[in-house]
Amino acid sequence: MATKPTQARAQAGQDWLLSCAPDPAAAQDAWEREEFAALPTGTRWRVVEAPLVEPLAAIQRIGPERVGPILADVHRDAALWLLPAGLADELDDVPRITTRPVGWVLKSPPVLHSLDGRWWVKRPDGSGGPTDPVLLGAAFGPGGYRLPAEAS
Repeated sequence: MATKPTQARAQAGQDWLLSCAPDPAAAQDAWEREEFAALPTGTRWRVVEAPLVEPLAAIQRIGPERVGPILADVHRDAALWLLPAGLADELDDVPRITTRPVGWVLKSPPVLHSLDGRWWVKRPDGSGGPTDPVLLGAAFGPGGYRLPAEAS
């Protein structure tokens, strides 16, 4: 069973995710019907997609405290990373990563539980902190980004 601080953090993450929805009440209603909420990208964050096998290694390379929300989709064999809204072309030349355009709709399960093969590998925590695209690109690049020895 999750501890109260973990539950509170998860609830804060869900509240934050709802605040990103164009219609928070409609998103909440979708979750209550066990459906995905439609969250368009661009205003608060962007999405990049990578193979599902990649997140754990990348999280270790970057450092868990530096990684923002990551959504897993087992049906598409994909991990969807939330990155800053101002993302430009920083990741265009990184193999295995697809940058979704502004306005692309993320079909999101609630933060508090999984839904139809989708769950938050790294839950939003309410801070709105996305993953730094430079660190993510380095983690996926040749040799992969590694934390400096003094940071580990």
